[in-house]
Amino acid sequence: MTLLPDPWWLTALLAATLLFDAVASIKPPKFIRDCLEGVGFPGEWWWTLIVIKTLAVAGLIVGFWVPGIGLAASVGVVVYSLCATSAHIKARFTGMSFWVNCLGMLSLSLATLVFSFLA
Repeated sequence: MTLLPDPWWLTALLAATLLFDAVASIKPPKFIRDCLEGVGFPGEWWWTLIVIKTLAVAGLIVGFWVPGIGLAASVGVVVYSLCATSAHIKARFTGMSFWVNCLGMLSLSLATLVFSFLA
């Protein structure tokens, strides 16, 4: 296990993906709105997802220089993605957005954790 990401580019890819997702969530396009509504996530709480994703991005970036921060942020993104996956399954909202967006983020976050920090 390492406390600094190696390879660094996988962590950078996860941070960039989360940043794009956070920015897109400010004024969510239809596919994001449909996803959040499909799992029954209350509209008045959507802002919390932007905060969580932005904090994850910050943690991943700081983690390039501060040992352990990127690892903690990476674990947090995996937990977030597992919660999202669970919400989709519980709501039986397993269409294209589940397979591409939800499981795609889970796969990327798991790959980052395993290959950048645990391998």
